Amino acid sequence: MTTTKTPIQLPNFISVRELSELMGVSPINVIKELMNNGIMANINQEIDFDTAAIVAEEMGYEVVSDSVEEEEEVVDVAEQPKWRQVLASEKEANLNARPPVITMLGHVDHGKTSLLDIIREANVQEGEAGGITQHIGAYQAEKNGQLITFLDTPGHEAFTAMRARGAQATDIAILVVAADDGVMPQTREAADHARAARVPIIVAMNKIDLPTANPNKVYQQLSEIDLVPDEWDGDTMVVPVSAKEKLGIDDLLEGILLVAEDIQPRANHSASATGTVLEARVERGRGIMATVLVQNGTLKHGDTLLIGENYGRIKAMFDFRGKKTKLAGPSTPVSVAGLNGMPEAGDQFRVVKSEKEARKIVAEMEEQDRLGQTSSGRKVSLEDFFNRLQEGESKTLNLIVKADVQGSLEPIVNSLQKIGADNEEVSLEILLSNTGNITEFDVMLASASDAVILGFNVEADPIARNAANSEQVQINTYKIIYKLFEDVEKAMKGMLAPVYADRVIGRAEIREVFRIRSVGAIAGSYMRTGEARRNAKARLIRQNKLIFDGRVGSLKHHADNVREVRTGFEFGVSLDGWSDYQKGDIIEFFVTERVENE
Repeated sequence: MTTTKTPIQLPNFISVRELSELMGVSPINVIKELMNNGIMANINQEIDFDTAAIVAEEMGYEVVSDSVEEEEEVVDVAEQPKWRQVLASEKEANLNARPPVITMLGHVDHGKTSLLDIIREANVQEGEAGGITQHIGAYQAEKNGQLITFLDTPGHEAFTAMRARGAQATDIAILVVAADDGVMPQTREAADHARAARVPIIVAMNKIDLPTANPNKVYQQLSEIDLVPDEWDGDTMVVPVSAKEKLGIDDLLEGILLVAEDIQPRANHSASATGTVLEARVERGRGIMATVLVQNGTLKHGDTLLIGENYGRIKAMFDFRGKKTKLAGPSTPVSVAGLNGMPEAGDQFRVVKSEKEARKIVAEMEEQDRLGQTSSGRKVSLEDFFNRLQEGESKTLNLIVKADVQGSLEPIVNSLQKIGADNEEVSLEILLSNTGNITEFDVMLASASDAVILGFNVEADPIARNAANSEQVQINTYKIIYKLFEDVEKAMKGMLAPVYADRVIGRAEIREVFRIRSVGAIAGSYMRTGEARRNAKARLIRQNKLIFDGRVGSLKHHADNVREVRTGFEFGVSLDGWSDYQKGDIIEFFVTERVENE
């Protein structure tokens, strides 16, 4: 007797939760079936059509695709901006135009907020400390009858931190450059982060009214960071503006609409609302207020929102002017009241049927975490890149390259690009190449882009190391240049063996220096975090710079030799081969461990 399978339609991409709801089964059963097929996925993770089809067929369904696009047109969807992913999961007939979402990036005092003030005809700058933007806001402007949504961020670090949390709220990045100052280090970083987000860049050359303005110098500097102005036959739109004199604002808005016409941001206005949290705060009389950007569907007063483990029915909804509203369509920013907890910027929200369902979903997520099935924190590493390639998870090895001097950086980048060009199956993309030590910004960019950081003759500062540990970003540093190339080549061929990595186990602050005859200098220290071990290695850090790297010579608590010292205790320590200790120096204790392939 032949059993007839129930037909089921699947989009190009679907989350584990949506697949379970479509089949009417528990998400835990879907996750188990994925595990049986060698795939680790959490409840909110998207899987492609082929993977979902295997699971559905194993669970008794006959699968058909509801995509109307040709197969060859769908490429690297997971690496595309959020609105591209929306297009991939929605039927073409349901999609309509939506306003473009714009983020302004650039150097701290080149006039991002001043430009926004003119655009939205409201001055928010006066109440902010030091004239620097202190919050994330969202506003809308109208040009030629078309709406444009602006996100006002404190800088590219917030822009990238949101991306690191899975959010991609921006369609177009406006890079603000002062015509008198030109391209500054923070401008370069902002450009790198916007490029890594794969969004078009428009340059707003501000302060052209100043007598010291030098547009040609700005054009030259932009060309040096691969943003060749259209005035020089390049493909980067550069719009001269002056926030002070209100010059060029209409031209900037026209430029935004031209780029938006090219990228065609669209959404399904009739779908259940989904989007991104921009900020959250507590207001007297209103409780927790979350500012959210609707990215697909229409959000309604009375809807129940689920944001991570936080949820609640919308009791009040306000537009960017502070006026009450009942509806918010795609690309519309609104503030909502009614959540039971404080979400974080970059968290994704969606609408569920009721608070009862929200509680059930949260309970399932907690159960999933208890079973240890969450795999969303998995990041790429050189050692497991080829394995992930074989599993279909990645086709591009993203790298961030830091070197001590420009003379080393250029040949490294050129050689890496040649390695990538010689490999037909795998592409290699250098998101950022720069001189200097590895910073927290580098780590956040790597986290947001699933990149590996390669350093030549440089170190990661303590803040960057802590961020790398929490964000699960791999940092590889080298003293021998050919070893760097060898590791990348092996990673792309699946031949790279496990490596040894340093793990920080504790940090201490030197508070006194004692000099003892026949013993030498002893650093009287206080253990701030973690622990110190007699058999560990240590780094001496002075004013955020690495001064010495060696082994622990001795470890004493009072007059006794000890094997370890824990947080909150005072102790004496000496490092083999070093005696120039100073008050305020930081000693970072670490151990070297073998890192196995996943």
